[in-house]
Amino acid sequence: MQVHDVMSTSIVTARKTDSVRSIVIKMMNRNCGAIPVVDGDARLIGMVTLRDVLLPLYPNYGEYIHDNVHSRDFVEMEEGYPEALGRKVEEIMSQNPLTVAPNAPVLEAASYMGLKNFRRIPVIDKGMLVGMLSIGDINRGLFFEKGMRG
Repeated sequence: MQVHDVMSTSIVTARKTDSVRSIVIKMMNRNCGAIPVVDGDARLIGMVTLRDVLLPLYPNYGEYIHDNVHSRDFVEMEEGYPEALGRKVEEIMSQNPLTVAPNAPVLEAASYMGLKNFRRIPVIDKGMLVGMLSIGDINRGLFFEKGMRG
């Protein structure tokens, strides 16, 4: 089974100049945790995950080392969420994300995803974003092809 057999092709994307707020709305509407970022030619230039959205709220690693956790005001940190939503996608996106080709075996893609602890990965053909592959897509495809017996 190849990636193109199970990938999703109805892809919601973002532009690097979009607000983080707009990408979070897309994530909530699609019930997904990652949105690919494309340029004007639909070439993949980055990915934004829910983790990327929340990361600016966390203290820097050095602050944990030099101060103990009890001095953290997590309620105050939460107050920074509206400011995080006002940022531009390009400020938080991961550039040059790991991708997979549509003709790759699904378990090869799953192994890349497992190594990086990704739940989804963009599918690229000749530099163009053509789909997204999720762990759910892989499981569903394998089940209907191999798991229906018995």
